Amino acid sequence: MRRDDLLDLNDSLQHPGRKTEVDISTDLTDEADIDLVKPLEGYIEAVSTGNLLLVKGTFKTTAVVECARCGSALEKEVEFEVDEQFSVEGTPSSFSNQDFARVVSDEPYPLFDGNSLMVEALLRQDLVVALPVQPLCDYGWDGPCPIAAQKIKVQKMDIGRPEFAKLANLIDPEDVKD
Repeated sequence: MRRDDLLDLNDSLQHPGRKTEVDISTDLTDEADIDLVKPLEGYIEAVSTGNLLLVKGTFKTTAVVECARCGSALEKEVEFEVDEQFSVEGTPSSFSNQDFARVVSDEPYPLFDGNSLMVEALLRQDLVVALPVQPLCDYGWDGPCPIAAQKIKVQKMDIGRPEFAKLANLIDPEDVKD
């Protein structure tokens, strides 16, 4: 079975010093928890030193995230760099016909299928780390946010237990302050 997200790095692994350079554009369509407005675009460079496989690159996209204060949807530009090192074992086939070099991935989840890099898996992990931790809408933390204020009013007026429903009539919505 052929996978579109596999990048064959065997040539670089069998010939240390030889660089593999690839431009990449992906929508990460299989990722349900990441919502991209624009495709994730950038490049990857891979080179083997004989003992290590060095993978570098730069990527950029626009993603939809939630405001940390009010929960409204925000579009944020996200840029990140890929800078990974993977152990290589064996002797590159350009030096010996008795063995060949192969990636030894010690990741808790697979990033390689043989000597082919699972590009989308690598990009997903780096993108998730690069997403803003507490993105804010235009109102920020300091200014009054009408969306957050409305949600607080609704939460204060929402009575969860039916036996207290009569008490809800005692609260005047105008008395509920932010």
